[in-house]
Amino acid sequence: MSQNTALLVMDMQPAILSNLSDATQIVENVAKAIAIARSKNIPIIYATLGFKNGAAEISTNNKTFASTREHINHINFEEFTKVHPALAPQENDIHVIKRRISAFTGSALEVILRSKGIQHLVLTGYATSGIVLSTTTEAADKDYKITVLSDGCADRDEEVHRVLTTKVFLRSAYVLTIEEWKNS
Repeated sequence: MSQNTALLVMDMQPAILSNLSDATQIVENVAKAIAIARSKNIPIIYATLGFKNGAAEISTNNKTFASTREHINHINFEEFTKVHPALAPQENDIHVIKRRISAFTGSALEVILRSKGIQHLVLTGYATSGIVLSTTTEAADKDYKITVLSDGCADRDEEVHRVLTTKVFLRSAYVLTIEEWKNS
């Protein structure tokens, strides 16, 4: 299971998790996945959203980010890109900063994966309909083997999460619970 595999912990930043009414369960579940990865010597890669001061990377054509550009201009991105304290990276973990929804876009993720010979991505994060969906789609197009940990992801819309993890992701990924992944 661990050879050529990496665990991706995506958008688990306090400011982003504040979009959930209660992020306790997702944080606890991702912490379990991280512990499993550490016990199996699986590299952990954190992908967080961030922009340079002034958010020059945001186009007015980008509907997702343009509407929040004024707010983004005033964010301290050094603080914003930090991972939730309960999931804090350790010394040998890798942290990439992405500029869009997918963990690949604007980050060094693909170069890091190639340099480490990683061919299997295990995905966790918030939101299922955002970074998990975008990263799954892009990783599939790049021919990675993908596992989505269904209880290691969350979305504000429970029905969207259910449809993605029980129907949509199955086209390009294995979908397992954290416990199933642990025992695989």
